[in-house]
Amino acid sequence: MANLAQLKILEDLNAALLVDKPAGIAFSTVQKAVKRKFNLVHVGHGGSLDASASGLFVLLINDANKFVGDIMGADRSYEGTFRLGVKTSTGDMQGNIIEEKDFSAIDANAIAKVMPQFKGDIFQTEPRFCAVRREGSALYEIADTGEHKPFLSHVWKFNAALLPEKPGVVAFSLNAMKGLLVRALADDFGAELGCWAALESCRRTRIGKFKVEDAIAFDKLLDMDIRDFASCTIPLREVLQ
Repeated sequence: MANLAQLKILEDLNAALLVDKPAGIAFSTVQKAVKRKFNLVHVGHGGSLDASASGLFVLLINDANKFVGDIMGADRSYEGTFRLGVKTSTGDMQGNIIEEKDFSAIDANAIAKVMPQFKGDIFQTEPRFCAVRREGSALYEIADTGEHKPFLSHVWKFNAALLPEKPGVVAFSLNAMKGLLVRALADDFGAELGCWAALESCRRTRIGKFKVEDAIAFDKLLDMDIRDFASCTIPLREVLQ
């Protein structure tokens, strides 16, 4: 149990915390749980992450929130899988299946042919529907977010390859500017292949200079003694370097 001096340290803490968020929980659940467990005054974040995705989630503590733009504006890296042959309402496998197509003709050459179209400047349109997971619920709910206008994004690197051991599954990795919607990219990728595709799994591996390898698993945070918390954070001066 923390004493008053230790609580004062947390009250005055200005830092970032790298969390490895598991798939299946909302990013807001992570944010609220950390704030509550460690009696923090102000906890923001450097970019949301879908409930179905895992990986790097940057929490900003107290005065670190003044520099949220520096984190929000950084490039992101992702890896994961697309499921071929399905078009869903949300662009990922949490949505309702709208249409299915045969994908048996898709081979490495077909993948290589469309990959260049997903590098450089690309226009995306956010799907009208998104899958959300409410706190306290084990199920995803489909939310109608209305019609969205196309927007310009940029992909620095994009690689995709069929997984021989998993028919109909494409492994991908990408590095892109902020705002890129991976599930929208999955949907567009499938459309270009002519067989549809949906995002099956997604893991964020990097935001700017921060890497998921340096993050703390969320379950370990929940088990951590409050006295050890400050030593796991990144001081503000290092965040800004």
